[in-house]
Amino acid sequence: MDSALDIVSQSWDFLTAAFGPMGPFFAIGAMGALLIALSVPALLKRRPDPMDRLSVSGIEPRGSGGARGGAIKLRYDGAGSALDKFAPYLEPKDQKELGATRLKLIQAGYRSKSAVSTYHLSRFVLGIGFLLAGVLSVFLRPDDPSVTKLLMSVLIPGCVGYFAPSYWVERRRQQRQDDVISGFPDSLDLMLVCVEAGQSLDQAIMRVAKEIQAGYPTLAEEFEIVSSEMRAGKDRTTVLRDMGERCGVSDISSFVTVLVQSATFGTSISDALRVYASEMRDKRVMRAEEKANVLPTKLTIGTMLFTVPPLLIILVGPSIYDIYVNLLGGGG
Repeated sequence: MDSALDIVSQSWDFLTAAFGPMGPFFAIGAMGALLIALSVPALLKRRPDPMDRLSVSGIEPRGSGGARGGAIKLRYDGAGSALDKFAPYLEPKDQKELGATRLKLIQAGYRSKSAVSTYHLSRFVLGIGFLLAGVLSVFLRPDDPSVTKLLMSVLIPGCVGYFAPSYWVERRRQQRQDDVISGFPDSLDLMLVCVEAGQSLDQAIMRVAKEIQAGYPTLAEEFEIVSSEMRAGKDRTTVLRDMGERCGVSDISSFVTVLVQSATFGTSISDALRVYASEMRDKRVMRAEEKANVLPTKLTIGTMLFTVPPLLIILVGPSIYDIYVNLLGGGG
């Protein structure tokens, strides 16, 4: 570590002696410009889209309005279509990493097609922006700090800007999972009532999504997605497993397993829901008791930090002062 700092310090001194006080920053700017110039050809080079072959071959689908000069859209672009041509450079090359990032964004509530590209673009833009802000603060600083302080003033803001989107996504993900966990027992009770009233599971899920919209919008959104996919003809087991994967909550995954096993073995769904809803209510009570049991420990730490020191000062302070005066011979 010391040798690396020595090399950086010697390079800094050499650039300062050769080009003046701004020499190191000129070198950093030149290196950045060189990297940008080298990456521009790769960004502009785009692999041909297989869907473009239809337009090249002159094939027009029926009803495309070729006589009017209009072209039918084979695919509908989303809100982030401007990032599609840069997607190969913004998305990870590893499919496993790409899938993990997309799943994390879906669990945080970002389901658009370009969510992964937007996520990596925001990390890049914020990292570069905060890095430039750090460089600007160095220019505006009146004193002449050391090399280590200069590097910290530039690198720390850049790291903060680069990791800020990850922190935001993780907080959103945890918040949505907490919302799902808090509202899941009530939704199970309502679903049990609907099933026992004679509705099918699909109708019960649709009704639950409508009824809990005001209290638990996150969970209502997940149930609405499940209902829409079922009405579209997707397999119920696949839809329920996708819901468990989207939520990322163990309670939802267990609920999906209960429903799949109930449908596989032909048991009553209402009985399975009744037992599982009772377990979820007990689990919610256990979570509340766990938080209540942790509360005395937290209060003890706060009491020790903010109550005991002032109390000791009030009780022992006068005695210590009297001892100090008597030792100095001023006690009379």
